[in-house]
Amino acid sequence: MKNNFLKIPINRIIALLIMDTMSIVIASFAAIYIRFDFQFNAIPKEYMAKFEYILPFNIGFTILFFVIWKLYKSVWRYASATEMLNIVFATCCASVAQFVLCQLTNQKMPRSYYIIYLFLLFAMTCGIRFSYRILRIINMKRTEIAQKKTGNNVMLIGGGAAANAILKEAESSQFVSMNIKCIIDDNPGCHGKFLRGVPIVGGREKIADAVGQYSIDEIIFAIPSASNKVRKEILDICKETGCKLRTLPGIYQLINGDVSVSKLKEVEIEDLLGRDPIQINTEEVLNSVHNKVILVTGGGGSIGSELCRQIAAHHPKQLIILDIYENSVYEIQQELLRKYPELNQVVLIASVRNTARIEKIFETYRPDIVYHAAAHKHVPLMETSPNEAIKNNVFGTYKTAQAAAKYGVKKFVLISTDKAVNPTNIMGASKRICEMVIQMMNHTTDTNFVAVRFGNVLGSNGSVIPLFKQQIAAGGPVTVTDPNIIRYFMTIPEAVSLVLQAGAYARGGEIFVLNMGEPVKILDLATNLIKLSGYKPGEDIEIKFTGLRPGEKMYEELLMNEEGLKETANKMIFIGKPIEFDEEEFRRQLDLLEQEAVNEDGDIRKEVMKIVPTYHPTEE
Repeated sequence: MKNNFLKIPINRIIALLIMDTMSIVIASFAAIYIRFDFQFNAIPKEYMAKFEYILPFNIGFTILFFVIWKLYKSVWRYASATEMLNIVFATCCASVAQFVLCQLTNQKMPRSYYIIYLFLLFAMTCGIRFSYRILRIINMKRTEIAQKKTGNNVMLIGGGAAANAILKEAESSQFVSMNIKCIIDDNPGCHGKFLRGVPIVGGREKIADAVGQYSIDEIIFAIPSASNKVRKEILDICKETGCKLRTLPGIYQLINGDVSVSKLKEVEIEDLLGRDPIQINTEEVLNSVHNKVILVTGGGGSIGSELCRQIAAHHPKQLIILDIYENSVYEIQQELLRKYPELNQVVLIASVRNTARIEKIFETYRPDIVYHAAAHKHVPLMETSPNEAIKNNVFGTYKTAQAAAKYGVKKFVLISTDKAVNPTNIMGASKRICEMVIQMMNHTTDTNFVAVRFGNVLGSNGSVIPLFKQQIAAGGPVTVTDPNIIRYFMTIPEAVSLVLQAGAYARGGEIFVLNMGEPVKILDLATNLIKLSGYKPGEDIEIKFTGLRPGEKMYEELLMNEEGLKETANKMIFIGKPIEFDEEEFRRQLDLLEQEAVNEDGDIRKEVMKIVPTYHPTEE
């Protein structure tokens, strides 16, 4: 590959050699001609004789130095400062060599001759090398005018290294047709200046005016190092312009020199959350999962698959991914194979409701830690199939927990939900029973059983964001149940990192509660998402209110009234005080609940209400 790259077309090398030879001859004669005031007759004959004598040697030395400094191997269509430096060194070496030759052969020329020769040789060599690029740029500019009549007018936010990289690619690539018209930067020292010929028109206060002045179609946020607060403030302004928004994924792109137009992504709703990313103690997490056998149930789901990604990055001894749905678990398997080829991963298709299958898996692989993410979680669907919620969530958890205790699992972490607090739907009530199962199992076995409770995660399967995106793509309307409904939100990687941190803290019996920040209005999410898509809410895309769905709350709670909060070392993780209950009675109730769920008799909600006194189903 390398040898092929270094192969330069022989005809191009010959052409450069001929032009360089002509340059050396012209520069040598012109230096004498200029030295004697542009008077040919004023040049002494002795200097013309010396010129003729040293010329062949001068040509040979100069060509040799041009070869040494790789002036015949560079790709001049992409010539930059590096190639310019090579020309400087090559011509300086050639000039010094000529001076030394003249001294050694007693063919001395006027002192000013050598300086004039150096500048002329440098100028002509640059002209030959860079003329191709200059002509190419002129040709590209001509074609750009035609292309960009139909292309997007673009505004860059940020005048730093990332913006420079995007501008450079836009200049040199024939595949990028964006027409970058202006740059916004909050640094007053940059205002009124140009970056690669593009004006820096002002700070963020100029965004709206510049959009109109330059007829901007698209805005690119090119400050990967910006804090989430600054990002939100600027994107809040940008989304009001109606322009399409794109951004660079993160600062690591800049550090790795991996900034390009292909790396740009659509601005997502999480970019507008306006808070810094949640931090975890990676050393604690590493120590808790490193060289351990880890089982993730529901490993193909949005939470389960992210658990697998983050666990794989912490070098477990073995990662067992279990799911009933083969398509999604296949995707995470292939992703991990690409990213972590050395990872010892096992992918199993199984239902947590199958006692024999689950016990066989625990007997075979003997996991040290179990992250139990397998569950039915869709609130309205579970309202119409309540028995399935109980079978899968409650008894899937119970059977998995029993197998964990039987085969010596050290930690069992249940993924719970804020909907388990004062539940109004069967899904939330089923997860509350799961928490009670965990609490009971912790008292009667050697395994440390804990639960982690958090709210909605942005972009998870079945969540509101993917639904909104589908509705916007279809032209609307975007459906919101109620204008006042609010939810807690966190990104999937944030939620999972906190789950792993909580697992590291686990000593048994705790219900960990994640600090989800400030609640967000679903109406605001819908409005912002419409704006980020380049539409006007109410005009281009209608927002339609449909009323609360069965089992849905106006707001979610993370703690029950009876529970208190205890801080951990991570300020985003708290421990709720578990509610005491009669565990013998609870076992009896579980037996009755299982019989009713399996037999499909009656309304199972009545039995659930006996077990979870805080469960109050909404009236349909």
